[in-house]
Amino acid sequence: MQDIQAPTSPEQDEAAYRPQAVEAAAQRYWNAQRAYEVKEDASRPKFYCLSMLPYPSGALHMGHVRNYTIGDVISRYQRMQGKNVLQPMGWDAFGLPAENAAIKNHTAPAKWTYANIDHMRSQLKSLGYAIDWSREFATCRPDYYRWEQLMFTRLLKKGMAYRKNAVVNWDPVDHTVLANEQVVDGRGWRSGAVVEKREIPQWFLKITGHAQELLDGLDTLPGWPDAVKTMQRNWLGRSEGLEIHFAVEGESTPLTVFTTRPDTLMGVTFVSIAGEHPLALKAAQGNPKLAAFLDELKHGGVSEAELETQDKRGMATGLHAIHPITGERVPVWVANFVLMGYGTGAVMAVPGHDQRDFEFAHKYGLPIKQVIAAGDESYDASTWQDWYSDKTRADMRVVNSGAMDGKDYRAAFDYIAGVLEAAGNGQRRVNWRLRDWGVSRQRYWGCPIPVIYCSACGAVPVPEDQLPVVLPEDVAFSGVQSPIKANPEWRKTTCPQCGGPAERETDTFDTFMESSWYYARYTSPGAEAQIDERANYWLPVDQYIGGIEHAIMHLLYFRFYHKLLRDAGMVHSDEPARNLLCQGMVIAETFYRDNADGSKDWINPAAVEVQRDERGRVAGALLKADGQSVHIGGTEKMSKSKNNGIDPQTMVDKYGADTVRLFSMFAAPPEQSLEWSEAGVEGMARFLKRLWREVTTHAAGPDHARIGGVAAGHSTSSLPLQAGEGAEGGRGDAAGVVDPSALDAGQRALRRQLHETIQKVSDDFGRRHAFNTAIAALMELLNALGKFNDQSEQGRAVRHEALEAMVLLLNPVVPHVSHALWQVLGHAESVLEDQPWPQVDQAALVRDTVTLAVQINGKLRATIELAAQASKEEAEALALAQPQVAHFLEGMTVRKVIVVPGKIVNIVAG
Repeated sequence: MQDIQAPTSPEQDEAAYRPQAVEAAAQRYWNAQRAYEVKEDASRPKFYCLSMLPYPSGALHMGHVRNYTIGDVISRYQRMQGKNVLQPMGWDAFGLPAENAAIKNHTAPAKWTYANIDHMRSQLKSLGYAIDWSREFATCRPDYYRWEQLMFTRLLKKGMAYRKNAVVNWDPVDHTVLANEQVVDGRGWRSGAVVEKREIPQWFLKITGHAQELLDGLDTLPGWPDAVKTMQRNWLGRSEGLEIHFAVEGESTPLTVFTTRPDTLMGVTFVSIAGEHPLALKAAQGNPKLAAFLDELKHGGVSEAELETQDKRGMATGLHAIHPITGERVPVWVANFVLMGYGTGAVMAVPGHDQRDFEFAHKYGLPIKQVIAAGDESYDASTWQDWYSDKTRADMRVVNSGAMDGKDYRAAFDYIAGVLEAAGNGQRRVNWRLRDWGVSRQRYWGCPIPVIYCSACGAVPVPEDQLPVVLPEDVAFSGVQSPIKANPEWRKTTCPQCGGPAERETDTFDTFMESSWYYARYTSPGAEAQIDERANYWLPVDQYIGGIEHAIMHLLYFRFYHKLLRDAGMVHSDEPARNLLCQGMVIAETFYRDNADGSKDWINPAAVEVQRDERGRVAGALLKADGQSVHIGGTEKMSKSKNNGIDPQTMVDKYGADTVRLFSMFAAPPEQSLEWSEAGVEGMARFLKRLWREVTTHAAGPDHARIGGVAAGHSTSSLPLQAGEGAEGGRGDAAGVVDPSALDAGQRALRRQLHETIQKVSDDFGRRHAFNTAIAALMELLNALGKFNDQSEQGRAVRHEALEAMVLLLNPVVPHVSHALWQVLGHAESVLEDQPWPQVDQAALVRDTVTLAVQINGKLRATIELAAQASKEEAEALALAQPQVAHFLEGMTVRKVIVVPGKIVNIVAG
């Protein structure tokens, strides 16, 4: 094993812990041993720990550090449990940010991406993560994306992939489809052009065919957060209702709507349709005002969130639908809150019992009818009321609806369903909020969709032996038009069916395609298939880690793609991951100065000196560069916009990777937000220095006097610089073996605290993932060791046992310093990661004495210490004999004494 860094003298012990040297030495050893490369091993239980792969943006941020440190702590802990642990890493390398950076930096997206990958890989390695780098890949490489192209062509042949027209946000300047979040105030976020709603051909995967299974599967995932499962259930949006057909005057085709509230059918006073609905387009042909209105609607949003918040606008079409029960004429209106892509593009409007319809009816003077009543509450058509929205209310009933009057929701539903089904005007139907997954994007930096267009044969999948369709990387990119759309030579090809001239599809896949199956590819590096039999050894993932912002889209597609792999016979499991941990954000203080134009100039925290008063409270902040004050903003998520990000590499260079890792795990539970504090980082650095000092001082031998836990007046240059040098039985001159029967009270107390700590840390790491409380317990143990000055043989043996256990317990969090200190303690047999996790000695947990609180009428008045086996009578007598208890009982009569063994004596007096 390699040399370690040992202090030259105790006076220099603070300087002796040199994290950069310690970390470099540990990493050299791990690399030389290829310590984290793993193979399938049926003789050992496996553990697949996966953190969501990063986008190669150019540099790690603290969110990355927290995410990957959590994964690394879990991985190292599970390895110490004897498991065969896989922790891989790759790069989610396609996507729009690379195009934007390419425009800004006058380079090609590929060149920018690969340079970023190289830099970020070196940053990850500097943090000492136990990653199997032999499995690394970038999703922008043809040897990765060829397999999703193959899957797509097979899905296309099975009817699971298809092409249809869809309404999208179209940027007329950048000539691309924009996601909803890329439309800002109706304009393209990059070009500033007014966005149009345009109907263009798009490719889809039929995820709706798996909707019920995706919903049911959530019940099989107890290791996933309830919040994530709730969000997915809501997004899937299963609803049972009726599909109702309204005849339209002068039209041969009825207008179909879906409703979950057929009990309100008699309250329909108009029908709303989308601007793209065929009836709307037909009505507009002879109505210039309506045509102009439909043209305006093309510039509206297409997201549900935007539709909910925008002003309700509409226009009558002049058409009338026929109510399927009453036969009344019902006006048909175009409304801007109805989308053609959702449901049938038509909605029956019940303004008496739907807020959106209520607002619309009031705006345009349309009738409002009450058809639901609740209890004795009165109905007021001038004010919106939501008391009738709860269809499960026992006192809810139908009114003003003829034969349905007096029925509750369920009875009314069944009644109207029977009437409509008998007349052929409706049928029961399960509907889903979920829509098929649109996978095509009109952008360059993505995986080419493997389809060929032939004038004679139509859309034809690229033959499997011609895959991958390779995206050209050496291109000039301006951002105005995709290089593959602009290159006729790239588009030109031959139809694989008829041999005639044809063109390639120039759309590329949504980047969710790459991130939906990457976890499976890690299991089968180098496979000449998408995945091979090795996948069923590793899958499903045992622990998946990532932000809750991915709860819906990524995690839903992730689950769906796994079912595609299963349906293709590639995996045997139904779900991709057993357990999911969603880590909180990293937040930090913000600082700014006001600009003359009213904007804010955000200043990075590293450039600011925070001033504090005598009580340590923040009193102000100064810019280090000029000494002038700056404003203190709120504490917010680290972001470029607020310039409050902290460069992890700067912190690693200053304090060491172990210190940064330790702070990331200690500052907050993993699922909560972590507030960045350099003072907190400094505190973690001091803790590691103390740990180093305790171990190295102890290892210097039993003849060294201690003052406050520190060896005094002795050079430690004789410490072994190589593990095992001068060691005897692997322990050197550090200590003998603990003999429990020979321990005195102080030694037993320290050993009991040690094994209580092992018990707690094991539970915190293995079950609770409460790393912060585990570290706090280890800090308490180190404090106890610092006060334990027993230099007897058994005293040193207990200390040695405690220090060995501490090093092992801390190893998942601070592996570099643990690796070095394990050698200081005299071990030469193997790399630290192969050491088993410390085990609790149950006998050491047994207490000789216990401390009980003594309360009088519920108020703490004293504490007593007595033998653990003492009787209740003995506890009662000792409590009453305490002077302070007697003082508080003066003038009172003891009515009852309640003794809870091992915890409390409660005296009831009056």
